Amino acid sequence: MTDNSNILQVEKKNGVGVITLNRPDKLNAFNDELTFALQDTLKELEKDPAVRALIITGAGRGFCSGQDLQNRSISDIVGEKKLSLGDSIRRRYNPIIVKIRRMEKPIIAAVNGVAAGAGASLAFACDYRLAADNVNFIQSFSKIGLVPDSGSTFFLPRLIGATKAFELMLSADKLPASEALHLGLINKVCPADQLMTEAIALAEKLASGPTKAFGLTKRAINKAIFNDLEELLEYEACLQEIAGRSHDFQEGVKAFAEKREPAYTGK
Repeated sequence: MTDNSNILQVEKKNGVGVITLNRPDKLNAFNDELTFALQDTLKELEKDPAVRALIITGAGRGFCSGQDLQNRSISDIVGEKKLSLGDSIRRRYNPIIVKIRRMEKPIIAAVNGVAAGAGASLAFACDYRLAADNVNFIQSFSKIGLVPDSGSTFFLPRLIGATKAFELMLSADKLPASEALHLGLINKVCPADQLMTEAIALAEKLASGPTKAFGLTKRAINKAIFNDLEELLEYEACLQEIAGRSHDFQEGVKAFAEKREPAYTGK
């Protein structure tokens, strides 16, 4: 077992690389360190000929709860010198999503706990999604006045259809694993204590197969339905920049910090 400052762990065995997001006290929420560590690890495993299939999972109770809002001060987010959300998405999230889709190795999301915001987007970008029976997927962006990013507006309508995707994006309601399976969003629901056993068995099966053909098949799928991924990711970043400058976003973040219901005005 190796680790990247312990924030992200990597294990390689039997042709499989297992990436574990390791901020369990934060439900593996993304901060700068974790996003860049994940970028670097994906690049390394893509080049490693001994790794023929990958698993992405989370430590503890969560898969990934999205951006860690507590990692930034309120002034950084909504102050006069507030950060550019569009730039943050381009630097931190979009390279992860593009690498997952363009890597010609099968990648499994072993969703062990809540997958919210960019964490849900991370799972959607993978080739297989196995989820524990207690998992919820949440399009949580609207809770703070933002639009879905990190590929959610790209993948979710293609995976489950525009009607249900739009409903989930606006409502930010929880989508239980059982319903996600019914919608075709995930491949399988597993008992929580059997999730990694099932994920590793699948990954080892894939790793022992004709992975060159698997990679070319993934390339064909990308050509057929995911060909304009980069264009849409850039469009999401532009929209998020606009949303990030809105009064509603400032109110949403302040309400989150103050643990109260936001009072949105549509401005």
